[in-house]
Amino acid sequence: MAQHSKVRKAVFPVAGLGTRFLPATKAVPKEMLTVVDKPIIQYVVDEAIEAGIEHLVFVTGRNKHVIEDYFDIHFELEQTLRERAKKAEITLLAQQLPKAGTVSFTRQQEPLGLGHAVWCAREIVGDEPFALLLPDMIMKGDGKGCMKGMIDLYGQSGGNIIAVEECAPDQAHKYGIVGVGEAIGEGFRITGMVEKPAKGTAPSNFFINGRYILQPEIFKILETQERGAGNEIQLTDGMLKLLKEQDFAGYHFRGATYDCGAKDGFILANVAFALERADIRPSVEGGFKELLAGLR
Repeated sequence: MAQHSKVRKAVFPVAGLGTRFLPATKAVPKEMLTVVDKPIIQYVVDEAIEAGIEHLVFVTGRNKHVIEDYFDIHFELEQTLRERAKKAEITLLAQQLPKAGTVSFTRQQEPLGLGHAVWCAREIVGDEPFALLLPDMIMKGDGKGCMKGMIDLYGQSGGNIIAVEECAPDQAHKYGIVGVGEAIGEGFRITGMVEKPAKGTAPSNFFINGRYILQPEIFKILETQERGAGNEIQLTDGMLKLLKEQDFAGYHFRGATYDCGAKDGFILANVAFALERADIRPSVEGGFKELLAGLR
């Protein structure tokens, strides 16, 4: 197996305004909305840590200080729990808390797009490959997390990795789609990328699902990247330029992805993760069935 620079750092762009969840997100960051009993961002961070990520880099915006507080010690709460002998709760908080010195925060002052948010992390990431996890997307893998599978593929291929899933061919126009080349491990070489292709023109039915491993050369490209769709600096535009210079591989993720930035995906995620919990399923499964029966 070829040797490649280890992926130690992960970037989480959490500066978005969460307008699809107003009025809740007027005061609460969308990343802190809970799926069952954990914030959305916790699921994404857990996926990164499972993959061996050592340093978490959050690109934040105004009114996102709650995320910083969440990944810090809450002295008063923990002191109260100790006084009340709440050992299980103390253990739970300890498991959630990253080690000191393994979390960094930087600010995206203007909402100029995903590409700009990634560029804002350049000084913290430095000259090394990094993972990028969109915080709206929660993955339920079959056996291993999406990022863990990507790290495994990176060990074989090096270069840049994009996680992809299959959609119905007639739905490809809704997504960013990649072109499919030769097979590599649990994935394939990417021959091209197109954002929301016109119906009938998509190069495949493999769509980009919000997980990436990128080489640091992407920062230099994003630094001068012109604004694209939505008058924002688009990451896809930057990756297309990098594709001309470096290899990209697609990791074929087999599992379920929930877009928790949308109301339907958020609700489905709550149902799916609640039904996986042995302590919750017995009390909610019957209620779900009754609700569905009442819709028929």
